Formats: sequence, structure tokens, C-alpha cells
Amino acid sequence: MKLLILNGPNLNMLGIREPGIYGSETYETLVDKIADYACERGAIAEFYQSNHEGALVDRIQQAYFDHVDGIVFNPGAYTHTSIALLDALKAVRIPCVEVHISDLSAREEFRQKSYIRQACEASVIGHGTNGYLEAIDILLDK
Repeated sequence: MKLLILNGPNLNMLGIREPGIYGSETYETLVDKIADYACERGAIAEFYQSNHEGALVDRIQQAYFDHVDGIVFNPGAYTHTSIALLDALKAVRIPCVEVHISDLSAREEFRQKSYIRQACEASVIGHGTNGYLEAIDILLDK
């Protein structure tokens, strides 16, 4: 199975950005952890991170042409603002699991709404970076 691990704005700043909320693990360490886990599960993980909404839309659309089997997506702040990402996910109809490192339900009110959730098979929220591994399990075990 071919998986796209898609990360939105500021995820490249893991380990630097608000470690009390997001932990001290760096983005590079996270990528290695996910790649190793996907390989153990017999999947191939491809990674993409962008701080730009249009680039994320383009990568979701490209996933369709690349015959990606599943998407693990942490859209960052675009979770709460981007109908364009929702529309891209709906267009390609690739199974997707939404991931958030922090517990959004315990955060600011504006973080309570997820636009992309309606295009996702499931959401893994507040389980730290291990949530990515849980998302992989959801996609591989369906």
C-alpha cells in the first residue's frame, strides 16, 4: 500500500514551535519514525509538507494520478479555514485520516471546527506524534 503523509503549515517547525503543546520531537525525527513504522507494516510512505494551501491542494490532486492508496493528513491551521483542502480530498476520493498532535477539544474555540473532517475516514486527535502511526493502522486495517 502506498501512503501519502501530508503535513500543513508549521509542522516543519516541530521541536521548535510550542514544545509544551507539540512536544520536542523534530519533523525529521517524525518522518523517520513514520517511514520505519510504515515499512514494518508493509507500506510505502511518501512525505510532503507545505506552508502553502495551494501546494497542499496540488499534492492531494497529484496523489490521485500517483495511485496513492491512503492519505494521513495533518492540515495544521488549515483544518479550521480551508474549504479548498476539503474539496480536493472530496475530488480524489482517496481514503484519508486526519491527524492532530494536540487535543483540539482542549484548545481555543476557533480550533473546534474541522472543515476537512467530513472528507476523512477517521480522525486521530491529541495522541501526540504516535497519532500518525494510529492513522496508518486505520488505513491499513480497513
